[in-house]
Amino acid sequence: MGEHVIKLPDVGEGVAEAELVEWHVKVGDLVREDQMLAAVMTDKATVEIPSPADGQVLWLGAEVGDTVAIGSPLVRLRVAGEGNVSTSAAVAEPKDEDESTEPGATAEAGGKQSQDAAAQPSAPISPKNVAEPERSGNPQTMAKGVATYGGVAVSRHFPAGVPRPAGEKPLASPAVRLRAREAGIDLRRVPGSGPAGRITHEDLDAFLTQDARPDSAPRAYGLARNETVEEIKVVGLRRKIAEKMRVAKSRIPHITYVEEVDVTALEELRAALNDKKKPGRPKLTLLPFLIRAMVRAIAEQPKINALFDDEAGIIHQHGGVHVGIAAQTPNGLVVPVVRHAEARDIWDCAAEVSRLAEAARAGLATREELSGSTITITSLGAMGGIVTTPVINHPEVAIIGVNRMAVRPVWDGTQFIPRKMMNLSSSFDHRVIDGWDAAAFIQRIKALLETPALIFVEE
Repeated sequence: MGEHVIKLPDVGEGVAEAELVEWHVKVGDLVREDQMLAAVMTDKATVEIPSPADGQVLWLGAEVGDTVAIGSPLVRLRVAGEGNVSTSAAVAEPKDEDESTEPGATAEAGGKQSQDAAAQPSAPISPKNVAEPERSGNPQTMAKGVATYGGVAVSRHFPAGVPRPAGEKPLASPAVRLRAREAGIDLRRVPGSGPAGRITHEDLDAFLTQDARPDSAPRAYGLARNETVEEIKVVGLRRKIAEKMRVAKSRIPHITYVEEVDVTALEELRAALNDKKKPGRPKLTLLPFLIRAMVRAIAEQPKINALFDDEAGIIHQHGGVHVGIAAQTPNGLVVPVVRHAEARDIWDCAAEVSRLAEAARAGLATREELSGSTITITSLGAMGGIVTTPVINHPEVAIIGVNRMAVRPVWDGTQFIPRKMMNLSSSFDHRVIDGWDAAAFIQRIKALLETPALIFVEE
């Protein structure tokens, strides 16, 4: 038997390191050749690392969220044959570890654990070789219970006020139960100091004293404080999103402009086109119309369709309109890009939006499909709220936010009539776009959406 070290491969040109975002295996697992071991993320893509051979996982070289340099050891396998590690190197590197060993443990600790495990025969479990849980606090505010470690029942303690596990009934005498019932106390919340966690009158007195304090937990049945704090490491796509938002908000002075749009005529046109669409064509949503309206408005104000390199002090004004569509996926927010929207009609825009959204949700969107936008649309659909303050997708200079559509009464000069209304909440980089230009841009889009036939008239 030998050992095979798997190093982080070159995952892209110019990439020196990658973030480990997922382990598909753990120490002790048996793996087959080509089985996926881990996933790493770079600024360009997420890459899965396969196993080059059959074997057993001996060691994992990083934790999820760690940054690993290209060429660094990532996984050790025990394989049939000699492997790719010499005997002397294998002695210096981590050996077998117990499954409880955390990834990233030192080589010395990993080797010692495996050697000790091999040298010492497994002893029968008894209360003497099972570590008793640590005890702290006032004995009167602790409750005893029973826990199992390695199949052996040993004592455990519950902090005062913490309910017993579901299905575990409190032990108490009839007199104690009567007192608790008269006082409206749920005995499951009272810690017991007697044998096997039995609740005594003293325990009940202590609980009543605690319960009388202003900051004590509510006495109502089923209500309890929850003071747990869960630490969630920010890794993978969520880390990339956090970094992107930090840069955008710290470097771009936002100005947000909100305008109300009457989309009644647009919705009627959209419904009519969907009823008469040819087989194979996608269903039209609001987005294709908005994209085409943006293309028309950008033709009149090309400075909106730009990227600002604030470090070099250069504005890159683009002729091609590449519209990013912010899409929520199970892994987080991604922005697939409808490229050259100026060269696409309504149906082509709809087909591309649908294709990109499906690829993004399935995690199949490529790097090219997720980069290169010059202006972005963000929409929460039916949950869009009345007003939002969208964050610009750096280094762009504008983002268009679509809010919820609702039927509202609108005064037409003689009476109130029901109309389908929707707000556009849009943000602009105030270093590049003046407030007047932002307002004129949105007003042009408003005019096109309220009279949708103009979207199809070529000037």
